[in-house]
Amino acid sequence: MTATRYDRRMYAIMNRRDAQALARTAGRRRAWVAAHIALTAASVACWLGSVHLGPLWLSFALPALVLPWCVAMGVINGATRGLLELRGHMLDERQLVERDRVRAVAHRISLGLLFAAAAGTGLAGWLGGVRFDGGVLFPVLFALLVTHWMLPAWVACLRVADDTPDEVLETADGH
Repeated sequence: MTATRYDRRMYAIMNRRDAQALARTAGRRRAWVAAHIALTAASVACWLGSVHLGPLWLSFALPALVLPWCVAMGVINGATRGLLELRGHMLDERQLVERDRVRAVAHRISLGLLFAAAAGTGLAGWLGGVRFDGGVLFPVLFALLVTHWMLPAWVACLRVADDTPDEVLETADGH
């Protein structure tokens, strides 16, 4: 399959050398992932709060979180060089294998979270006599859905290896 204009543009965006400095080291990537997790959690909490609790200020807080969330997501996508965003024919064999690994790790983490949620609710009901109503079920399921959606990007960013000193020098020299 040939690369379309869209594919070439997305590849160029995901592989910008000047933007990769934001996430060059493992510490920076961990910080961006942590910031993105916090922004995602805050966004989910604001949306769920505005839907279920109704305070007006939550409706205004959500749009304020969108821009920093998008910036953090852009840095994560740039750090992974578009591993999860680019179409398969734009990736080399090594990247395709890494994308499959990332998805498998994220799937296992999601499975663990779902198991923990199911076991926790089951034990709370069985041992503690706790009754869950629909008001609790939807927010928990929605949070798990968002986590499942974002996990591959977070895992991919955390798995990126630091640039070798030669690559850093090439970037600094502009070659």
